This record gives sequence, structure tokens and C-alpha cells, in this order.
Amino acid sequence: MPTALIADDEPHLAAYLVGLLKTAWPELAVVHVAKNGVEAAERIAALEPDFAFLDIKMPGLTGLDVAQGIEGATRVVFVTAYDEFAVAAFEQQAVDYVLKPVKAERLANTVERLQRALAESATATADDRLAVVLQQLRAAPPTAPARLRYVRASQGELTHQINVADVLFFHADEKYTCVRTASGEYLIRTTIGELTEALDPERFAQVHRSTIVNLDHLAGTRRDESSRLFVRMHGHVAELPVSRAYVHLFKAM
Repeated sequence: MPTALIADDEPHLAAYLVGLLKTAWPELAVVHVAKNGVEAAERIAALEPDFAFLDIKMPGLTGLDVAQGIEGATRVVFVTAYDEFAVAAFEQQAVDYVLKPVKAERLANTVERLQRALAESATATADDRLAVVLQQLRAAPPTAPARLRYVRASQGELTHQINVADVLFFHADEKYTCVRTASGEYLIRTTIGELTEALDPERFAQVHRSTIVNLDHLAGTRRDESSRLFVRMHGHVAELPVSRAYVHLFKAM
């Protein structure tokens, strides 16, 4: 029985999609409905569904962030309100999309495409195409924006102005992103994907689908007995895991 996960931070839209899928593909089992990107990433890793229907704009992690972090054979269908240029990019690379508001006729076409993908066992090809589309969607605009220098973050009832140079790392946690400095932990609503685009890439590096570290505060790296890589940060006791997609950043260490 084929399986699917749905991720959307609007419950009524997620429930609507579940209903349409039951009609279009009765044999498809929806194994989980995630309410944000962090939950979606965790459940995809644990359940390894055949398909993930990901809303692009979600708190914590965007659908693009979640897709980039998938290490198994799960195929992705983006549920998107992107403009026609982005939709065309999906179509050309044969990574499917469902444009909001979801229509039954369009979803039926998606189901046919996914059924063919299962029959052809085209996992490697789908992964390659997904990587190309993600690269296209993350391409920098012609005029690069000014790099982020400060973040306004909350700690209890107080709001703090934090210089990003003092940040050890950012870590997505449910609806918020934690900002960790040597002196404490703060919360912001900016997603990891948005931070990646705004921060200086010479100083900040994404090491996991939910974590960005400040390379100026990097203390070292360590591999465990299973060859998994971890980074250590000055002023922070716990090590941070590095996803396989980002291990190449630390090969020289």
C-alpha cells in the first residue's frame, strides 16, 4: 500500500487535501498530517512515506527546507501558491506541484504521475530532478539583498536587539527559531530558509535542515563510531549534528 504525508500549517487545508486524495487514490494511506515544517521533517525521517505533500510556506521550516533535508526515497509534491515562473520550473523538471487552491482535476493528474513513478521505481531520477528544482528556486536574485546584521528576538516578555555576530547558531523549533548566544537563548519567527538567504554565507553555514551555525564561533568537529559528524561551538556545551548533505563543508577539518 503506498503511503503519504501531508504538511500544512492550515488544518482546514490539510484536511481538505486528505479528503481529495481519498477520492482520487483510495489505496493511498495518509500516515501523518504535520502542522509545520519541523514536524514534517521529523515524521518523514521516521516514517519514510512514499510521498510527501509539502506546503511551501510553513513555520519553523519551509517546504523547500524539508525537501532539501530528505535523505530517503520519499518523493515530494509541493503544494504552492508560487507564481507561474516557479510552477513552470517544477513542470519542466517533472517534480509535481499542486497550485493552491487545490482542484480535484489537477490532483487527479498528480496521482496519475505518482502512480507511474511508483511503477517505474524512478527514485534516483526523482531525487536528481528535485535537487535541480531546489537549486533553481533558491537562486539568488540579480541584486543581492543587504546581509542581516541584527535580529529582534524575544526572551520571556522582553524583546532584545541581537547582533548576529554574537549568535552561535540558529535552530528551528516548532513555530519558532531559537537564537543561541553565549549568554542565552532567544526566539524569533524567521524560518531557517529565510535566515539562509539573509545571512552572510561567508560567516554562516547551514549544517542541518534545522540548524545554521556561525563559523566565527566554530570550535571543532567530531565523528562518532558510526562516522556521523558533529560540530562544537565556543560557549555551548552540546554538540550539533551535521546532516549528510552538509558534511562536505567540513572535509578540510
